[in-house]
Amino acid sequence: MGDIAIFSGSAHPDLAREICKHLEVPLSPSRLTRFANDCLEVQLEANCRERDVFLIQPIVAPVQEHLMELLLMLDAARGASAARITAVIPHYAYARSDKKDAPRISIGGKLVADLLATAGAQRVLTMTLHSPQVHGFFSMPVDHLHALQELARHFAAQDHTNTVVVSPDLGNAKEAAAFARLLGAGVAAAAKQRFSGDRVEISAIIGEVTGRDVIVLDDEIAKGTTVIELIAHLRREKVRSIRVACTHGLFANDAARRILAEAGVDELVTTNTAPISENDRASGLKVLSVAPALAEAIRRIHNGESVSALFA
Repeated sequence: MGDIAIFSGSAHPDLAREICKHLEVPLSPSRLTRFANDCLEVQLEANCRERDVFLIQPIVAPVQEHLMELLLMLDAARGASAARITAVIPHYAYARSDKKDAPRISIGGKLVADLLATAGAQRVLTMTLHSPQVHGFFSMPVDHLHALQELARHFAAQDHTNTVVVSPDLGNAKEAAAFARLLGAGVAAAAKQRFSGDRVEISAIIGEVTGRDVIVLDDEIAKGTTVIELIAHLRREKVRSIRVACTHGLFANDAARRILAEAGVDELVTTNTAPISENDRASGLKVLSVAPALAEAIRRIHNGESVSALFA
């Protein structure tokens, strides 16, 4: 792993350190300064000249702060004559802003992709974008990983002959079907209608769930509104058990604790693409690490090897 430099922003240094441990390379130091006028300044405190530079920064709350920090890191690496700059963004928050579904509305996913390119990113490594079309927003190569293997390994020890994987909406049904194939389970999807940020209605579940063990699979859980509504619908369908899994566990407004407090929920599982608070961990949440997968992707990118095997 010669001629490589890995830096972390302030969003998730624990994940960056774990990635570096798997790669057996040091995490290079950086410095973030906030001036009296609230402007930020970033300094990369290791040599970048003609090196393969990876900047690890999930875009998580406070989203705007961490996004600006990443842009400044990219600019600093470009100004330091890095040979190649890869933005490692385990969680790309603006992926949810992916379409024009109202008049005169911004499409943040595309704008942020353009900002990353302007700041100096030459490649992006990310995980489980909210919708597939976001991949096309980027003008540089994107390696788009998923966490289905990590989640499947967690559930693999259990018998899934009576299990069905349920997607909270039709948009995530393809990923739920892929996850169900890994487990040898059935698949179903909820028909969801969102009326506002806090009001969601599940009108039906497409597929047989009555008397079955259910794994609800979502890409991201923020406030948990959709998942809690789906859990209530599943109880009315008289399922045998309910477990919930997601890639990005953001868990705003104590969502993890509220989901685990729902009657019939046996387990809540997520990954560490976003930092998990001690309060959420204490609630019984199970956290799986994606550091090995991201480290392997970084190794293959650096060595010029195929990354496509990691997408399968």
